[in-house]
Amino acid sequence: MKIMAGNSNLPLARAIASYLELPLTDASVRRFADEEVFVEIHENVRGEDVFVVQSTSFPTNDNLMELLICIDALRRASAKRITAVVPYFGYARQDRKSGSRTPISAKLVANLMTQAGADRVLAVDLHAGQIQGFFDIPTDNLYAAPVMAADIQARYGDQSLMVVSPDVGGVVRARALAKRLDNAPLAIVDKRRDKPGQSEVMNIIGDVKGRACILIDDIIDSGGTLCNAAEALMASGAASVTAYLTHGVLSGAAVARVSNSALKELVITDTIMATEATKESDRIRVLTIAPLIGEAIRRIADESSVSSLFD
Repeated sequence: MKIMAGNSNLPLARAIASYLELPLTDASVRRFADEEVFVEIHENVRGEDVFVVQSTSFPTNDNLMELLICIDALRRASAKRITAVVPYFGYARQDRKSGSRTPISAKLVANLMTQAGADRVLAVDLHAGQIQGFFDIPTDNLYAAPVMAADIQARYGDQSLMVVSPDVGGVVRARALAKRLDNAPLAIVDKRRDKPGQSEVMNIIGDVKGRACILIDDIIDSGGTLCNAAEALMASGAASVTAYLTHGVLSGAAVARVSNSALKELVITDTIMATEATKESDRIRVLTIAPLIGEAIRRIADESSVSSLFD
């Protein structure tokens, strides 16, 4: 098999290749003067099982086009099977019609990837599980929960833990993490969102007094929801609040918002390449997901079970 990387998250691609003890495929992914994407593969991939690592994070459209053109280049170079490894799947939040005359962009992106020539997809913590059904090709959705649970046990295992979902929709994710933490108790933040990008915390469902609260979610974008939830938890008597999130989008003033919040620490994974502001923040820590993705890639190539990674 071969591992090919786009430009969206080269450190993660290199870490995955290192885990698999393989070199990255020799290829150029560059821009013409007018910003057109151009891909050239400098080695033979005919009959190979190729995995293209590319998060469709900011700039989302540029990175998506890179992925599509990489897939097309591999298809035309006669690769046997092409797997799109998309640690962060952009447009995942547009998974349904949110109002009249609005698109379902996640389905459109799934169609684009399939039509470009992808034979299967490997993603991490899709925003909604049903997005797997948008693809007409095999799709594996990995979960960051085992990586997070191991880190929580190592750092907070001696404390009285409480897993907290920042909204009702995230209860299934929070329950899965709580189960890995020796069936830790669960709390829910009940909030009302007045407009996109803004949230108002209403109340806490569950007794968090004196507990080390672990907020769990899949995406942090502006950070407003998470910071409001942390403030409400501390006001309800929590001993501390730490947040674990898979995808650190952290747009706009999110890093500054986190730094000035009641959060003890924000822990994200490297599905999205960290910005300089994220790296410099003493309140944000990054966990690597490379071994998990690398092992899933190995199992796909060997035709063995991926789901058993989470047993």
